[in-house]
Amino acid sequence: MSDAAKRQAAAAALEEVTSGMRLGLGTGSTAWHFVDLLGQKVAQGFDCLCVPTSERTAEQARAMGIPLTDLDQTPELDLTVDGTDEIDPQRRLIKGGGGALLREKIVAAASARMIVIADASKQVEMLGRFPLPIEVNRFGLGATHNAIAAVMVKAGVVPRLELRGGVAQPFVTDGGHLILDAFFGRICDAEALSSSLLEVPGVVQHGLFLELCGAAYIAKADGVARYGE
Repeated sequence: MSDAAKRQAAAAALEEVTSGMRLGLGTGSTAWHFVDLLGQKVAQGFDCLCVPTSERTAEQARAMGIPLTDLDQTPELDLTVDGTDEIDPQRRLIKGGGGALLREKIVAAASARMIVIADASKQVEMLGRFPLPIEVNRFGLGATHNAIAAVMVKAGVVPRLELRGGVAQPFVTDGGHLILDAFFGRICDAEALSSSLLEVPGVVQHGLFLELCGAAYIAKADGVARYGE
């Protein structure tokens, strides 16, 4: 889907933002458009206070003059607007393709509402086509890898785990962690999988966002469709 379509979804979500809101700002190519459009409103005098979900988003927001805070100073937010890598009919998500899943989930959970903006290619009937990002501690990586592989076997999946960036130059998150991408194909029980992964000591967080997304704006060939509350 084109950048123009993503921008349409971002513009639709922006209509739900009112002056004085405390906002969570997402990370990724679609969220970039939302931040850009919000920055244009701020330049015209729009009032808001925002928590970015990544250093990349923070840099963009600062460049546009968007007022920033953090969850220590502002622990409760009105709304988070973010993109997604997958969304199913129950508005469950896979996120983390941009490597910011931990901060994205913390910010979303601190918000009264979460709105997702995406293009139609992100819609799936069942999660798992996109590899599930799992943020892990550097310490004990081999043991954590094996424990996650055992969870995959228990879920009926032949284990396939890839260290993002590779062993020689692994991708490092803003929190200093690594990411293992787990290839499920189809996730039949997202809630059970979420619990099993969080029981692995080396797992910091995973990219399953369950019961967080209240509404979604999906850009399609014939316009933007809204799903949810």
